[in-house]
Amino acid sequence: MHDIKWIRDNPEAFDRALARRGLSGESAKLIALDEKRRAAITKAEAAQARRNAASKDIGAAKKNKDEATAQSLMAEVAALKDLMPALEAEEKKLSAELNTVLAAIPNLPSDDVPDGKDETANVEHHHFGAKRNYSFEPKQHFELGEELRQMDFETAAKLSGARFVVLKSGLARMERAIGQFFVDVHTSEHGYTEIAPPLLVRDEVMYGTAQLPKFEEDQFWAVKGELLVGSDNAMGAIRAQRLGLIPTAEVPLTNMVRESIVEEAELPMRLTAYTPCFRAEAGAAGKDTRGMIRQHQFNKVELVSITTPEQSKDEHERMLSCAEEVLRRLGLHYRVVTLCAGDMGFPSQKTYDIEVWLPGQGMYREISSCSNCGDFQARRMDARYRTKEGRAVRHVHTLNGSGVAVGRALVAVMETYQQDGGSIAVPDALQSYMGGKTVIERAT
Repeated sequence: MHDIKWIRDNPEAFDRALARRGLSGESAKLIALDEKRRAAITKAEAAQARRNAASKDIGAAKKNKDEATAQSLMAEVAALKDLMPALEAEEKKLSAELNTVLAAIPNLPSDDVPDGKDETANVEHHHFGAKRNYSFEPKQHFELGEELRQMDFETAAKLSGARFVVLKSGLARMERAIGQFFVDVHTSEHGYTEIAPPLLVRDEVMYGTAQLPKFEEDQFWAVKGELLVGSDNAMGAIRAQRLGLIPTAEVPLTNMVRESIVEEAELPMRLTAYTPCFRAEAGAAGKDTRGMIRQHQFNKVELVSITTPEQSKDEHERMLSCAEEVLRRLGLHYRVVTLCAGDMGFPSQKTYDIEVWLPGQGMYREISSCSNCGDFQARRMDARYRTKEGRAVRHVHTLNGSGVAVGRALVAVMETYQQDGGSIAVPDALQSYMGGKTVIERAT
């Protein structure tokens, strides 16, 4: 959410920043709406002030035995009392209209974000490792998994439809091992506090991190319904209460500070969670239809930081290094790119993507996205902190990053560590989590 006061003071800068996102200017529309809202507030306040003054004058008139004036004032107070609900309703209507427009506008890119319309303008920041050479033609993960009889898309489709998978035996254990390894490193070495959050959240929580209202079709919803007897519909009517299945643990972790004021001494607050994630992938028709790259359900280790504005830039670099470290220990080749203004996510002001090399696909694929959202989410959540001096209350800055996507890490390990014949060598960092197992071979 944007600060309308800042937009009033900096309309040209606001529109220039939106233009970098490929969007038209919105400042004139927003300022016009805000002027109407402020006028309605002024009118309501003036009416309330006059009502208060007239109420006091009634007493003075009665004391002076001026009954005509007292009756006139009483009539005025009654009229103002009747008018006040309409004035308040108008102010609420205009405030809601302004907030609706503001809620649909993405965050503004930082000055150091490269310009560009799409991923072709992203800038490589650095890379780690090198592409491996194989004495055979490397296979894609789904070919390896199916030949090992440990990755079953057909059964998953019977159970749930497309974009699901059943993992078995060694691959099921390796996925669990990867997630546990990531969490252990982030909690024991990187200072993150492990959280086990709810997987179902309210609409206002989705709104807080900007999944709503823009991305409603990308969410899965769990609906609790109450059957209303006597409906004309043969099935009855349903009075539904819905909760959203989290698309990422960023949603509950970031919202842990919603509608609250934390002390500056508590910041930075660093949280991590290993959870299932659920995405409808409404805009991904025809993309990555085979394999585990883009699924409706997947596991991910998430990193979230809550900081002061002064800390957030350094915290962003720190978060990126934490996500990189777990990939380095797995010996995976990757590159880090800075996303251009036109390719960033809706709530982000700056994003680094980590793209891992997949030998079977012969291309880099995103495995982590680390974003600094500034105070954009905090304003939506009303999340603030009290400065050390105690003289001011300010909005926190929020950051999030994958630390990292466990399913995609499994894909990367499988394709990177595949051996001639189709077995998968277990990386050294995972062997203790695999009970000492060093190779995953075809199930008999």
